Amino acid sequence: MTTALLEFLDRYPRVVALTGAGISAASGIPTYRNDRGEWQRSDPIQHRDFIEQGSARRRYWARSMAGWAYVERSRPNESHTALAALESAGYIDLLATQNVDRLHQRAGHRRVIDLHGRLDRVKCLDCGADIERAALQAELEGLNPGWRDTIAEIRPDGDAEVEDAVVADMTVPECRACGGTLMPDVVFFGGTVPRTRVDAISTALAGADALLVVGSSLMVFSGFRFCRQAHSQGKPLAIINRGQTRADELATLKLEADAGPLLAQVASSVGSASASVR
Repeated sequence: MTTALLEFLDRYPRVVALTGAGISAASGIPTYRNDRGEWQRSDPIQHRDFIEQGSARRRYWARSMAGWAYVERSRPNESHTALAALESAGYIDLLATQNVDRLHQRAGHRRVIDLHGRLDRVKCLDCGADIERAALQAELEGLNPGWRDTIAEIRPDGDAEVEDAVVADMTVPECRACGGTLMPDVVFFGGTVPRTRVDAISTALAGADALLVVGSSLMVFSGFRFCRQAHSQGKPLAIINRGQTRADELATLKLEADAGPLLAQVASSVGSASASVR
């Protein structure tokens, strides 16, 4: 598999990379789907429900209060560091990620678009103020003492299962600047990815040699659209994913492998080759 991916990058040396939840699993962040692309979690909060229902906001912040610490403590794994190394070696023009954990940036990757936003930031829907999620955590804990004994199970994207009583009693902070509604700076299910992000990725892909997908089942259209774009433009598509994906029939190369060891070997190989040339 290492040879196949090396040959792909040798033939198509400027790629756009697209990553999904599978790439962060080795960092301890659970995924939404199994190897067959089937949903294996409780229903996520929908964008419209968060905007319109106080009960949905209580549910979100109660679960986020419990789950945020796990995302904050997570660290990049060898997939993240290998992709950053491939960027440094000139193989990755742009990386688009469906994840909201910012692990690519922590690994040193520079040209990243967070397709679905970033969990480490909160925005006020009324005045537009930006708030660091870490700062909001202290406020959440101060308003809701005793929550630490209620965690049942950690979920994807900083979510966690908590007791119903915690949700019912949840006190949700308001924006300190205007008293408005606070929302994580992420795209909820049912929400819309900002057009500027989609256009930036599409433009980069149009100028690249190929698309490389890592750790995504591509069941969500926001990522799958770029596979369709690559296919329509005659650009090769390589997929590294343990299990089936929505774009398997479009793939030029499909590698059923754990991404970390494979990418680490490839990054090491191209790094050694670059060093020998110099």
